[in-house]
Amino acid sequence: AKVSEYAIQMLGITKTFPGIVANDNVDLIVKKNEVHAILGENGAGKSTLMSVLFGAYSADAGKILINGKEVKITDPNVATSLGIGMVHQHFKLVHNYTVTENIVLGREPRNRFGILSLGAAEKKVKELSERYGLYVDPKAIIDDITVGQQQRVEILKTLYSDSDIIILDEPTAVLTPQEIDELMEIILKLKSEGKTIVLITHKLKEIKAVADRCTVLRRGKYIDCIDITPQTSEQELASLMVGRPVKFEIEKSPCKPGKKVLEIRDITVKDAIGVEKVKDLSLDVHAGEIVGIAGVDGNGQTELLYALSGLSPIEKGQIFLNGEDITKCTIRERVEKGLGHIPEDRQKHGLIAGFTVAENTVLKDFYTPKYTGRMGVLDYDAITKNSDMLIEQFDIRSGQGSITPCGALSGGNQQKVIVAREISLSPDVLLVAQPTRGLDVGAIEYIRKRLVAERDKGRAILLVSFELDEIMNLCDRIAAISKGSIVGIFKEGEKTASEIGLMMAGVKSKEGK
Repeated sequence: AKVSEYAIQMLGITKTFPGIVANDNVDLIVKKNEVHAILGENGAGKSTLMSVLFGAYSADAGKILINGKEVKITDPNVATSLGIGMVHQHFKLVHNYTVTENIVLGREPRNRFGILSLGAAEKKVKELSERYGLYVDPKAIIDDITVGQQQRVEILKTLYSDSDIIILDEPTAVLTPQEIDELMEIILKLKSEGKTIVLITHKLKEIKAVADRCTVLRRGKYIDCIDITPQTSEQELASLMVGRPVKFEIEKSPCKPGKKVLEIRDITVKDAIGVEKVKDLSLDVHAGEIVGIAGVDGNGQTELLYALSGLSPIEKGQIFLNGEDITKCTIRERVEKGLGHIPEDRQKHGLIAGFTVAENTVLKDFYTPKYTGRMGVLDYDAITKNSDMLIEQFDIRSGQGSITPCGALSGGNQQKVIVAREISLSPDVLLVAQPTRGLDVGAIEYIRKRLVAERDKGRAILLVSFELDEIMNLCDRIAAISKGSIVGIFKEGEKTASEIGLMMAGVKSKEGK
């Protein structure tokens, strides 16, 4: 019999959930030993398709061939036995176990007396980790290693179980720029060792860097499969993915700053275990400007926003909003005085996953006369009307509209719910953290446009982002932060990206403010 040149053939796959066709007669054909990207917006059906391949969902229609043979993948164990491994976007690791314990979980090596023997497994993990350039200490506890290393543990899990086909679901959503470069090298190394890689992503740069071919999905349908060559442009990929030309640059008029709206005076903030994360930090934000805080993750940005929004107390210093001292105000008082917050952790601080889209859009003002009658009973008609308007205005794609639980939305659409809620309250000051993290180009373009529109209405916006090009693109003034202190403030265009990068790394700039 002739050996198939295809590692995976998924033909006519259809999968529906209540109110939504996630995959609509989709084909995916992956050659052996290639890096095959699956590109699509949030909610295009990429993860669903891979969950069908990995046996986490069963398709309603269609068939799957692995290495030319038709297979029925009823659960992930079947997928594993067929040589398919998957690295999920949210890692599946036990945090108080070691690297090796996580890798052998469910197939623990025992000696002839039935006693757990990790020695041989540790040795195999070490060998695999060196062979594939995945340097991880087999004895380290998961809690003690970085997110990038945790991902390597997930990749090692697939290699340990002898997978030939490795699915990576949005692998760079949580990585720093350096870790992303390292991951790209690892992917090429896996390919050179004969593995077949399926890469789910909406980052065009990564596809250009490592993919041989790319299948594009849009709103659950197969659009095209194209070869990636040096001539393939990011514009072309973006247009295929979104279905229209996408602008990468942000169009904005010159900034017209008004009065000081937010004043931060010498504040010091400690984290949960009492370590000073923000030290004597001062900053002003005026009406009608976007001020960006540029810094590497972990330099006090999170703690600064927690202190400003009221999620954590400050040790010393003061915060003024429209000239009024709000240092000791509760979160609700700050909201009522005109403070909005798009938090960086959307699941933890932005949404209640079990609540519907409608309920999530009024989390901050459900108790006001707008939505509550005299007896304190919620007016669900008003709440639904409000969310229907926001769903349309912000293009929130949810299977059943207002009544969809937020937990059932894709990440990008969850983010849009938060942005819609915060902007619709029209606060004087908007604290924005990582507004476009993990979003696709269409959603990124939209959210950035909305922020600029808010600025033009005279709002004061304080933006924290770890993506330097986002800061350079959106902000009128940029404050570089390092180890909890601001190391320089300058207007848009005064510094190059590499100069700001150096300051983020703690190299002081010559002139002060």
